[in-house]
Amino acid sequence: MISIEPLSPRIAAQFKAVRLRALADSPAAFGSTFEQESQLSDADWERRVTTWNSGRSVCSIAIEGGSPCGMAAGKCEDGQPQRAWLLSMWVASAHRRSGLGVRLVHAVEQWARALGVNELLLMVTNSNSAAIGFYERCGFSLTGNTAPYPNDPALLEFEMAKSLRDA
Repeated sequence: MISIEPLSPRIAAQFKAVRLRALADSPAAFGSTFEQESQLSDADWERRVTTWNSGRSVCSIAIEGGSPCGMAAGKCEDGQPQRAWLLSMWVASAHRRSGLGVRLVHAVEQWARALGVNELLLMVTNSNSAAIGFYERCGFSLTGNTAPYPNDPALLEFEMAKSLRDA
């Protein structure tokens, strides 16, 4: 059985493992790179555990049999308390299309609703049609806003949004 646990010092090692695995598996899905984050010290990872669950941000890790198999994070937009971002969403390939991704998105949505957030946003690379389809099935829509993907100038990021009002 897969549990979804909020990030805490107790599961810091699983957080590091799943984040690095996600960066290696899906490099175009993140604003950072495996090369950058694999160089972080244990103290850096411990600081991340604190900042990624600081009230205005949250992170959940999916764990099966002690091994991490997915993650999703959320962060309130600075200066816009009714908007938040879904970040660092990833599910191991063996667990895709199992409902785990929906559970992780739902965990971030619950956190956002509890804070009074009205809109959840995300960025997804234009080359990731599977992720775009997944997010559409979760109720997100393309907004028409785009930005250059910072790690590859050949790619764009598409903004997607989901209203949490009356949801």
